[in-house]
Amino acid sequence: MAVWAISDLHLPAHQKPMDVFGPHWQNHFERIQEDWMARVSGEDVVLLPGDLSWAMHLEEALEDLSRIGALPGRKILLRGNHDYWWSSIGRVRRALPEGCYAIQNDSLFMDGLLFAGSRGWQIPAEPEGDSDDARIYRRERQRLEMSLASARARSADAPLIALMHYPPRTEAAEGFADLLARYGASVAVYGHLHGAGLAGALRGEVDGIDYHQVSCDGLGFRLDCIRP
Repeated sequence: MAVWAISDLHLPAHQKPMDVFGPHWQNHFERIQEDWMARVSGEDVVLLPGDLSWAMHLEEALEDLSRIGALPGRKILLRGNHDYWWSSIGRVRRALPEGCYAIQNDSLFMDGLLFAGSRGWQIPAEPEGDSDDARIYRRERQRLEMSLASARARSADAPLIALMHYPPRTEAAEGFADLLARYGASVAVYGHLHGAGLAGALRGEVDGIDYHQVSCDGLGFRLDCIRP
């Protein structure tokens, strides 16, 4: 079983074209599909950490979810900041195609690997302050810890792969990284960044955690192999 990752598919609910953000986005999902079909097997796991569809409501996202579900592999989905269609987790899970799984305040255990995570948030300059960003950041830390604790309740020593939508840490701030370290995550994948923001993205091993930035445009619309 291999583990792959790609995020920020921004599928065109109601035919919202992504090439308005640059010609490199033209036919982007067709290019992702071609690479996905060529490299992913049915037993592989594909991590999709957020911003899957532009849909505003779950019913509008069903076509996009179906397109993802039709591709090979077992898909693990996480909510991104643009996934407005993501309603209650029960409704989302009932709507998912076969072979698709959603993480929200919980975890998954597949073939000896643990998967956990949360959307995250931009890391505020004053995490303990009273700003909206600080409050959301603290709430997301709680949700991430719930998910990581759920994973470790399943297995104390299995390898743990963490999914986040926002960057878990920056050069200036540890952010969520202390929680990832505390629960023994060995890999963290995240998306959210595009364009110029990708230039300074955190990649590679820091303090024992291997960070993967997997926004699809930053990957050239090809999947990143997280675990061969």
